[in-house]
Amino acid sequence: MAELVKPRCLFVVFGATGDLTARKIAPALYNLLRDEKLPAETVVLGVARRPFTDEQFRDMMFGALTKHSRSQPVDQELWNRLAPNWHYHAARFDQEQDFQSLAGRIRELEAAGPPTCRLLYLAVIPEQLEQVVSSIGKAGLNKPGAENGCVRVVVEKPYGTDLPSAEKLNACLLDVFQESQVCRIDHYLGKETVQNLLVLRFANVVFDPLFSRQFVDHVQITTAESVGMEGRRGPYYESAGALRDMVQSHMLQLLALIAMDVPARLDAQSIHNEKVKVLQSIVSMTADQVAHRTVRGQYVAAAGQVGYRQEQGVAPDSQVETYAALTLYADTWRWAGVPFHLRTGKALAAKVSRIDVVFKREPLDLFSELGCDFRGPNRLVIRITPDEGLSLVIDGKVPGVGMTLRPVRMDFDYGATFASASPEAYEHLLLDAIHGETTLFLRDDEVEASWRIIDAIRASWNHNGMPKLIMYPAGSQGPAEAKRLLGDPYRDWYPL
Repeated sequence: MAELVKPRCLFVVFGATGDLTARKIAPALYNLLRDEKLPAETVVLGVARRPFTDEQFRDMMFGALTKHSRSQPVDQELWNRLAPNWHYHAARFDQEQDFQSLAGRIRELEAAGPPTCRLLYLAVIPEQLEQVVSSIGKAGLNKPGAENGCVRVVVEKPYGTDLPSAEKLNACLLDVFQESQVCRIDHYLGKETVQNLLVLRFANVVFDPLFSRQFVDHVQITTAESVGMEGRRGPYYESAGALRDMVQSHMLQLLALIAMDVPARLDAQSIHNEKVKVLQSIVSMTADQVAHRTVRGQYVAAAGQVGYRQEQGVAPDSQVETYAALTLYADTWRWAGVPFHLRTGKALAAKVSRIDVVFKREPLDLFSELGCDFRGPNRLVIRITPDEGLSLVIDGKVPGVGMTLRPVRMDFDYGATFASASPEAYEHLLLDAIHGETTLFLRDDEVEASWRIIDAIRASWNHNGMPKLIMYPAGSQGPAEAKRLLGDPYRDWYPL
């Protein structure tokens, strides 16, 4: 495959003085430049309200790199060459004259050597998003500055708080940009193991036939965090909760990638089409089914960690869930009747993102009378974090006299196999956005299909108050009641 052409780019970051820019965006840009994935002439323009100079902004970004870049120490000589291309412009997002001034600054920077791509990254709080998009349109920043140029916009989650707000946001975006210009980012989709799902399923003939109701008993999708609110996320979580924060975006995307059918071609449109089919096939639940197929919990103080209600910005009687588990069914030919069990939570025993595809047992157990009581079902474990890789759990014979079987693992580890650390997810995603490769971003109908699923569950929770909020100790596996979702007393969630 030919190496991608490295386009000249003007990278405009709205919200440049915020936490996201410091922790993720600036380090990703620096490492792309360091690894020569982008040309050294790439121009970065930070935009925010505070009245900083270019030099102050550069100092701030260098400080962010020393704290958050995956490559350490920061190459001072390289930064000295890059820094003159990093600029800052103060602008209030609700002031039209400020955006006219910003448009002039952008024309000035592009005149020095017209970039082929202008990337507008909206690293702003959700309440400012529509205002910024509208101001961009009024200032004409959605139009390329050169005849052969292009403009793309990157939008961070959350994409609304429910279906109506998501539809309103999509309408705002598409009033200013074309859908092909919009990159709705979900950093989970930039992780190596998530990207490898398409390769695992469709480049290996041994696996894809197994991903169906004929062979799969159930699927467990887990995204667990060991931290709580980290002293800053309480106010956001009070308005979001685990269901909106994690299930609506990351977890339903993982479900769609696991359950999608073979795309007609390996391009963005074909892959998005198949993912949308999965999301639209998710069977709606009645209020009674919601009560029995969902579990919601909230962590309390334990193991030296404060409880959720003691976190900064959290109401002392908060009913917001920090843990959610649910069972969904995809009504497709491939997956009809196979349960997808999803769980996510804060302040759990470990930080883990994983998919367990659990296969059916053989129809006739030839080994049932041989004392093989440690046997379990075959299982494909897809590790997203930590230790990105795959494990296939099968049965093997224990050496010695007799036919004693034990589960054994066949492992593939990214770091060990390729002898290199995986790039950060944001590096993949920023590079794809610059090149106009939208496979790893979300399409408008994907977002809306996900919200239809979440809204139906939340409506039942709010109306019926069922299931009740269950308290679980920080540092645990989560509410024990989540086991009932698996529908069999001999089944359990795989440990974190």
